[in-house]
Amino acid sequence: MNVDPSLGAPARTAVEQCLALEATESCAIVTDDNRQAIGEALYRVASEITDDAVIVRYPPGETHGSEPPEPVAAAMAAADVVLAPTSKSLSHTRARGEANEAGARVATLPGITEAVFTTGLDADYEAIAGHCEDVLEQVDGADEIRVTGPGGTDITFEVGSRAWNADTGIVHEPGAMSNLPAGEVFVSPESADGTYVVDGTMMPHGRLEAGQTLSFTVEDGLVTEISDEDVRETVAEAAEAVGDAAYNLAELGIGTNVAVTDLVGSVLLDEKAGGTVHIAIGDDMGIGGDVEAPIHLDGIIEDATVYADGTEVTLPEPDA
Repeated sequence: MNVDPSLGAPARTAVEQCLALEATESCAIVTDDNRQAIGEALYRVASEITDDAVIVRYPPGETHGSEPPEPVAAAMAAADVVLAPTSKSLSHTRARGEANEAGARVATLPGITEAVFTTGLDADYEAIAGHCEDVLEQVDGADEIRVTGPGGTDITFEVGSRAWNADTGIVHEPGAMSNLPAGEVFVSPESADGTYVVDGTMMPHGRLEAGQTLSFTVEDGLVTEISDEDVRETVAEAAEAVGDAAYNLAELGIGTNVAVTDLVGSVLLDEKAGGTVHIAIGDDMGIGGDVEAPIHLDGIIEDATVYADGTEVTLPEPDA
C-alpha cells in the first residue's frame, strides 16, 4: 500500500491523539472511492498499533446523511474505534449512531480533502477542548439563544430540554463521537423563529463570493423561505421523500477551533472556525433531536453575535 508521506503526520494525530487507539482494540477505517488516499493513510497508522485493523471502501453516498451499505454499518458497529473519511457525511446516520451505541469511539471526516486533512489536523486539540468548555459554560442552561449578524441575521432559538454538545476532537471514551477536524459547541433546538443569512460557506456553493449571501426564513422550527435556488432544490428533493422533515431547523453551532483563521470552502473545516456560527437544515437525529431526514445542510455565518438569555456570549477569536 503506497501512502502519500504528507498524509502520515495528520493521520497519526487522528489515530493516536484524537482517538487514542490501543494495541488491544479493533479499528475500522471507513472510506469511499474518492477518499481512498486518506483512508489508506489512517489504516497504515492504525495497523502499526493493532493487528485488528480493517479498511472498508464503498461508492460515495448520494448526499450527506445517506446511509452506508449494510456491511459497512456492520463493520462500524463491531469496532472499538471508527474513523470515517468520506465524500458524504456519515455523522448524521443510523450507522454512526448504532456504532456509538455499541460502544465504538467514532470520528467522522465528512467531505475531507487532502488539503484540509493536512492543515486542519495541525492543531492543539487540548486547547480546542478548553475553548469548547468556555463556550459551553456560557450557553448551557439558557432557555433562549439569539443570533444576530450584520448581513440581516436575527434569529431566536428555543433550546427547551435539548442538551448542548461539544465536539472537541478528543474521542477517548466509549460511545464518544467527533468530527475531524474538530472544534464546535452545538445543539439541536426544539424550535426557532427569525431569519439567518449565510455569508461564509454552504454547499453546493462552497465558499461564497464577497457580497454573496443566502437568506433563510424560519417559523416554528421550520425553514419556510430559501433565497437560493440550488439550496432550495436540494431541500425540495429531500422533502419528496420525508416531507416537512427536510425543512427542519436542525442545528445551531458555534466554532471554537482558533487554528482555522480563514474560510476555505470546506464545510467540515469552516464550521469549526473560531468565532463563526453555523445553522443547519434537515436531520438532527444524531445530535439530540427527533427528526430524521436524508440531508443535513450547514450554512456558516461570519461576524455573528450570540446572546444566551440576553447576555452576550464571548466567542473564541482565531489565532493571528
